[in-house]
Amino acid sequence: MTMRMASLMAMFKATLLAALVIGATAAGAASFTMKRGINLDLWTTWPDASRWNDETVILPFPEWRRTLAAADLERLKEGGFDFVRMPVDPSPFLSPGSAALGEKLLASVLESVRMINAAGLKVVVDLHLATAGSSRAVGMAEVMDSASQFDAYVELVRQTAQLLSKEDPALVAFEPMNEPVIDCDDGKADLWPEKLQRLYAAARASATRLTLVLSGSCYASAEALAKIDPSAIRDDNVIWTFHSYEPFLLTHQGATWSGDFIRYVTGLPFPPDAVSRAELDAALERIREKIRTDAPWTRRAGMLAYLDEQIATMDTADKLQAQMEAPFDTIEKWAQAHGISPENIFLGEFGMIRQEYGNPFVIPGKDRAAYVRDVIGRAERHGFSWALWGYGGAFGVVEEFDGRKAGPDVMEVVRGLKQ
Repeated sequence: MTMRMASLMAMFKATLLAALVIGATAAGAASFTMKRGINLDLWTTWPDASRWNDETVILPFPEWRRTLAAADLERLKEGGFDFVRMPVDPSPFLSPGSAALGEKLLASVLESVRMINAAGLKVVVDLHLATAGSSRAVGMAEVMDSASQFDAYVELVRQTAQLLSKEDPALVAFEPMNEPVIDCDDGKADLWPEKLQRLYAAARASATRLTLVLSGSCYASAEALAKIDPSAIRDDNVIWTFHSYEPFLLTHQGATWSGDFIRYVTGLPFPPDAVSRAELDAALERIREKIRTDAPWTRRAGMLAYLDEQIATMDTADKLQAQMEAPFDTIEKWAQAHGISPENIFLGEFGMIRQEYGNPFVIPGKDRAAYVRDVIGRAERHGFSWALWGYGGAFGVVEEFDGRKAGPDVMEVVRGLKQ
């Protein structure tokens, strides 16, 4: 039997088994419920893949285990969260150098899940592929572009679901892939539905009671989720997720890893009409000057035009309202059309950057708090659960860098929410 035939047979068997167990899971609602959460940190600071065969480097796993203790998790509970979304980097499982440690890595993931539950928090285990680079041997592009790498990823999904299958399904849910980077080009064939089916079948075949968290393609956008036909996955024990960082111009100011334009954008307030038009124009002129001075000369005219185009979509309260509400309206209409309860919709990520690594500009805490309050209000008015991005780092709301505490503004918003 060829490798391709073997792969197809494995896919068929997994899909058939998943279909046989749907009756056990389709009880009318997900077994896992959640309301208000926060994303824990992703692997960002560890050495590159050449050292992943060293247990002292890679364990405990995930990375946050090195800096967070039970008391830190308990404080999240006290602060108003009822669950955490726990990113788990799949790359070590898919990289030859660390493959021998796979069982120990999975055991550490399970230990982390139980640690979170012991602190009184539920947990969504999120397989969170990042881009490959100096620190990662396998990333999103490799998994999406290589049939063999995707097969290996599907097997990891099966193993992870099996690992979690014996845990209390009221306390643990599983998200097989974060922000799939695929089908982002209009007019091209939709590749994600078939891949989603394979991921779903692998997870469900290994865990009949576990709630699965599934998304659309293209960075888990609302528009991509609205293209999914949920009837293709006849399973009531599914929560559908989307992410929203609208408007990107404001939420990712200075982010060097997010394209060649946004790195020049700093100093814009939230909301833009919180300051006078003269102050906003002065902030925009400072950005224009950075573009004129620092951007590649072949890109300057395009960047300047794009800046004007983007700010024109949000420079009044009504325009900003329409832009921020659009993803929520899109998902609400999609859910209603397919009979999906709002309780089974999850805003898995949102937030506003505090400070880019190495960039002196810091967004004022009051602006970040205003943004988070706005988005939380929208999610809860629609009846959706949500999880802030994230605990620490550039978007940190509890910590910033190197374990230093972040300002209290955003956490005070969460603490002040009505129960």
